[in-house]
Amino acid sequence: MSFLPITSSFTAIFALALVALSVPVTLRRVKVGDLIGDSPDAVLRLRIRAQGNFIEYVPLGVIGLGLVEAHAAATWLVLSIGGVLAGGRLLHAVGMWRESAPLRGFGMLLTYAALVVAAGVLLMLSRA
Repeated sequence: MSFLPITSSFTAIFALALVALSVPVTLRRVKVGDLIGDSPDAVLRLRIRAQGNFIEYVPLGVIGLGLVEAHAAATWLVLSIGGVLAGGRLLHAVGMWRESAPLRGFGMLLTYAALVVAAGVLLMLSRA
């Protein structure tokens, strides 16, 4: 059985980040009385999308990261992919909360870069 210390650490960080994105959604839902689904409240909608976007990208990123690490890729490469993914998710969330298109966009570019690099590494390693 493989132990994936880098992926495990990033997964813990991402779990805490998801809670940090989820609690404000819950608090806003209670405040505005929209406990299920979407809402006409603009602040709640932004919080829901920040949380949703995180949930849409992080699971596949963590799976890719874990597979790269399981293939015994260089430590610097695994750390780089995880760091770029984490940085991208952080910038995107801050951009959503501050309604900053440049931050959101740069966050998405970093997220895409992490996914593409992980995919490329996995394709190369799976042929070896």
